[in-house]
Order: sequence, then structure tokens, then C-alpha cells
Amino acid sequence: MPNLECVYRFLLTPRWLAFHVLVLLIIPSFVLLGRWQFGRYEERSGTSHQTAGNLAAAPVPVERLTTPGGTVRVQDKYRSVTATGTFDAGAQLVVRRRVQDGVVGFYVLTPLTTASGAGVLVNRGWVKAGATPDALPEVPPPVSGEVTVTGRLRPTETEDSSGIRDREGLPKGQVLLINTEAIGRGLPYKLLGGYVDLIEQSPKATAAPAPLPEPDIGEGGGLNLAYGVQWWLFIGIAIGGWIMLIRREAADLQAAAAGAVPGKRSGDTEPSEDGGPAGPSQSTGPAQPAESTPSPESARTTELAQSPEPVQPAEPTQSTGPVRPSEPTRPADPGTSPPSGRPSPSEESSQPEESAEPARSAKRAGA
Repeated sequence: MPNLECVYRFLLTPRWLAFHVLVLLIIPSFVLLGRWQFGRYEERSGTSHQTAGNLAAAPVPVERLTTPGGTVRVQDKYRSVTATGTFDAGAQLVVRRRVQDGVVGFYVLTPLTTASGAGVLVNRGWVKAGATPDALPEVPPPVSGEVTVTGRLRPTETEDSSGIRDREGLPKGQVLLINTEAIGRGLPYKLLGGYVDLIEQSPKATAAPAPLPEPDIGEGGGLNLAYGVQWWLFIGIAIGGWIMLIRREAADLQAAAAGAVPGKRSGDTEPSEDGGPAGPSQSTGPAQPAESTPSPESARTTELAQSPEPVQPAEPTQSTGPVRPSEPTRPADPGTSPPSGRPSPSEESSQPEESAEPARSAKRAGA
């Protein structure tokens, strides 16, 4: 049996050393990717639960959760709030490139001034885009007079949080981001941090933009949990494949080593199944003469000579020609029994002499 130390020496070859390094780099990478997905799952799961709780909570005055020039805390995102005041229709803006139900349009952003003198941006809804990118859409006017709005509090938008790149040179009255700080620079009053997505208002408007959809709170990070499990399963697959390839290579080398018999020469032959040589081999003694094979005629002659039974004469056949006269036979001696029965021993002993008598008579007649 081959030495296992010699068989597994292939693990130190350059090709296998490179493979070991690759596997040892892949396994920690899979561990880190799995942990990252599990972290995302915990983060999104917590955010989803918090968002669902904020949406279900009773509304509170907006000035309790944000201040002029301030920011909206993460835990207050999508919190139901109320505000009472009047809409500033002259400072109304439209927000470009907003998609709703698969259609690109605009959000309608109108400041609401409160009794305290501060203002809060209210996203009143969505409208379709105009005929050209520069054309202003048709926007229903806001309700005049005092109004009470109820909506969801949202933090101010930035390029990082929204993924939208802001730019200058837009048509008048259009913006790309709902950035409270940037919009408040051109207003005579301070804006509260964040903005409000309108849910309902009192009194209701006769014509209003399309209402905004409910926020997507996600699946609680369920996909991230599945991805994390998959990455860790890949760790087991990598280790199992590593071991399988090593064992397969070792088995192939063992089979190859077992097939090479030590001391075997090129002229030697393998023994056959019955123990004899399967092919020609060198003779160690004098050559023996080969036995001759008898011909079919000589074999038949030898068989007849060795047969213990005499050859029986063929039975006479009935002749169809004239009957030839038979030779005269000697009359039987009186007192003899008819030939129908079996002759006695004395008759059997005298039969040769009687049968020889006609032969001598024929010989004398011929002489």
C-alpha cells in the first residue's frame, strides 16, 4: 500500500498552495459579508418596527418634535403631526423628477405659516409633468384662510439621503431637493426643520394634487437575513469542496501508485485467470515436439480396428429380375431336426465341417 505521507505530498505543490491561499481568503470574506447582512437585518428590522409604531401613533403638534432651523430626529421620522396656519401660495414650489405609480411628475411644496411666526413646508401631493421639461405643471391652488393639516413628519433631504444630485439653473419655482435650509434662505420667516407629507386637511380643498402613498416600511430586513444565511452557507460549501478536492486527488494518486507493480519488466506477462500465462514467455527447458494431429481417414481406420463388434452384413434386398437357380444343397441327414429351431451344441460343432464339404466338391469339379 502506498505511503500516505508520499500520497499527500502534492498538497505542498505550488498549484495546491495557491488553492489553499484562495480558500483561506474566501472563508473570512464570507464571514464578514454574512455579519454585514445580519447587521443590516437588525438595523432595518428595528427601523421598520419604529416606523410602523410612528405611523400608528396619535398625532402631536409639529413644534413639539422640531424647531426653526433644527433637524428631525431619526426616531421621529414618519411621526404623525398636526399644524395650524395659512398657506403662503406666493412661496409655493414644485419638486422635479418625482415618480408616483410609475409616472414622472412633481411634488407640490407649499409653506404653512403658524401662529408663532414660523413656517413649515407641506408637501400637498403629486401632479403630472408639463408638456416640456421647462414648462410648469398645472397645480391646484391651496385653501385660503386658516387651515389645519395632519401629516407625516419627514427629515430634510440631502444628496446623500435621497440619492438625488442637486444642481443650479433650474426654472423659477422648481427645485430638485426638499432641503429646508436652502429653501428657507429666500423666505421672510424661519422654517421648522424637516417637512410634512400631507394626509388630510380641514377645511378640505375643492381641487388638490394626487395624495401621497403610504411609506414603504419594507419587510423588516427579511431579505438581509436570508442573504446573511446564504453567505454563511457558502462557508460550509467552500470548506466541503476544499476537502472533497483533496480527497479526490489523493485517491487518484493512490490508484496510480497501486497500478505500478515494483520489479515488473516490459517482457513479462500477467497471469491469466486459470493460473497459466496469458501470453508467450521465455522457455527454461528444451523444446518439446508438438503432437501430430491424425487425419480423418486414419482416425476412422483406427476406430474400426478397435471396435469389439464385427461388422454386420447388409440385409438382402428383394430382386426385381429373374431368379437365378441356387446351387444344389446337400440333403439333410435323416434324423436331424429341422433348421427352424436352435441347433444343439453337437450340431454347432459339426457345422463347420458340413459347410466346408460343398467348398471341397466345387474345388474338385473345377480341377
